[in-house]
Amino acid sequence: MRTRLLAAGAIMAASALLLAGCSAGSSSSSSTDSVNTSPDGKGKSITLWDYEDDTSAMGIAWKASIAEFEKETGATVKFEAKSFEGIRSTASQVLNSDAAPDILEYNKGNATAGLLASQGLLSNLDSAVAAYGWDKKLAPSLQTTATYDEKGIMGSGSYYGIPNYGEFVDVYYNKDMFAKYNITVPTTFDQFEAALKTFKDNGITPLAESAAEYPLGQLFYQLALSNATRKWVTDYQTYTGTVDFHDADFTFAANTIKDWVDKGYISSSVTGLKAEDAGTAFEAGTNPIFYSGSWWYGRFTKEITNFQWSSFLFPGSTMAPGSSGNLWVVPENSKNKDLAYKFIDITMSAPIQALIGNNGGIPVAATASDITDPKSKELIDNFNTLTARDGLAFYPDWPTPTFYDQLNGGLQELVNGSKTPADFLTEIGGQYQTGVDTIKKG
Repeated sequence: MRTRLLAAGAIMAASALLLAGCSAGSSSSSSTDSVNTSPDGKGKSITLWDYEDDTSAMGIAWKASIAEFEKETGATVKFEAKSFEGIRSTASQVLNSDAAPDILEYNKGNATAGLLASQGLLSNLDSAVAAYGWDKKLAPSLQTTATYDEKGIMGSGSYYGIPNYGEFVDVYYNKDMFAKYNITVPTTFDQFEAALKTFKDNGITPLAESAAEYPLGQLFYQLALSNATRKWVTDYQTYTGTVDFHDADFTFAANTIKDWVDKGYISSSVTGLKAEDAGTAFEAGTNPIFYSGSWWYGRFTKEITNFQWSSFLFPGSTMAPGSSGNLWVVPENSKNKDLAYKFIDITMSAPIQALIGNNGGIPVAATASDITDPKSKELIDNFNTLTARDGLAFYPDWPTPTFYDQLNGGLQELVNGSKTPADFLTEIGGQYQTGVDTIKKG
């Protein structure tokens, strides 16, 4: 990032981020003449990809957005559901071909949207932002993940994606199982470990986990964040200072993961499990704790019917993984850009934002009075608490395009015992630095 929007105090204005649609700086666009904000879609269609579950807040909102878009424009939407991994692993190839969709949901950050932007595969949205005024609905910190410079580093340059929800990672827990074993919601790290021990002492593996995909990487990062500073996060995410993978924070995280595997708090079988496996294990009541993102919240409200559940912020830490939500991006090869921009605008409208907020999501441009669901208010309150203390730390895999797979691979080795914590940190530290050096060279 060339302009340091991640510095302390610049991440969030807590309530304004979510529900006020607060005003931000103007777009860098010089002209709106090329953007038709009332496109006639009669006889036309757009192809749309996303990877949201149909029952999630975003899945519900996107379905409603499609209906409204077709009503307003006369165009039809050819919707194609994709997996997160499917889009992530093939985006560069597909978007550089005639098979590119007109609009898709894509992950934010240097390693994903930033990489595609630097490769010329995404449309510059500056004119659309100016025409529709999206910058006035997004808090400055949310725009960090929407803008990228020529090297694909977030936080400055042009708009290449638009987020319309926020997200963060916290601890989902089975209230019934906590009550059965007389466990109160922990407020310190020691209390959290004591809860893990109580479950294991009663023959229960406490943590639903996945090392084949993101959940364990996010837990590792959260453990490193336990005593980390904002400067530590900024150096790690934006290359502003030396990152030592053998410092106290990373060492604590690696040692704790190994310790929790050895004690049976995390099953060694997670090396072959994906995020869906971990989430459905929590839903089934197999594991009473699941550390993962707010994107599961709406789904859990619909699918968990056999026990009471809730969530809490990771105890003993002021920071947690989190940021704006994923981005709507428009491929450079899109054949119907004006219609794609219109669809984005509909997802930013008050009715759709209220749908997100009342179904377990975190809207970015809703009115507080529109959020009436108690469960959703609980989620948003947790997010407000986190953002009020400048607690969003982005995600562990963001710094380089290859670090997601490298971190997952390293954690699999740590879990199965083929790497010691020190060797694991040496390995991923070297991979991180190689990726950063490549980006810096342009």
